[in-house]
Amino acid sequence: MEDLFNLKKKVRQYQSVLENTLKYREAWKTNLRDQLVNALQEMINETELDAEVTIKEGLENLEAVVLTLGETKSGIYETINEDVKRHLIKHNGSLIYQQLFNGKVIVLINYPSIEGYGQPRPPKTIAIYRPEEIKPPFLVRHMEEFMGEVTLWEDYDDDEPGQKIGFQLNFPREELMTSE
Repeated sequence: MEDLFNLKKKVRQYQSVLENTLKYREAWKTNLRDQLVNALQEMINETELDAEVTIKEGLENLEAVVLTLGETKSGIYETINEDVKRHLIKHNGSLIYQQLFNGKVIVLINYPSIEGYGQPRPPKTIAIYRPEEIKPPFLVRHMEEFMGEVTLWEDYDDDEPGQKIGFQLNFPREELMTSE
């Protein structure tokens, strides 16, 4: 049955991919997860960045290592009465190393956002890696890109062409036009 040559080749490729998934998951558990945590923590310590590294372990083989800049009061609030103010919470952004279903690792930037103030900007995908491809110089580049992106978000200015803050104004455009 020479007609099955291509099919047999595809079956071998499929089996190889399944084996790689198991290998990648094992690499995450045995060393990659801890290497990520240690490297990110070392960068935090060396740069004196106010950040925290955590492991999200909700689902087996879908864990994530998250470097977060935390949450704070945004400085924006609604005055309810003389004594009560409702503050909007600001999420300061995060850098995420998330296992995918196939054991590979996606690296994402979650942009800062302010709850109740428009729609958050979607996460930015930096890359998807096989565990053995993630090397220390990449981690430094990821951190540099993350810090660049959150700095641009914080320093939003309409003088910069094409710069997006990641959410719409809290007043519809029509309201701004009719208030003049």
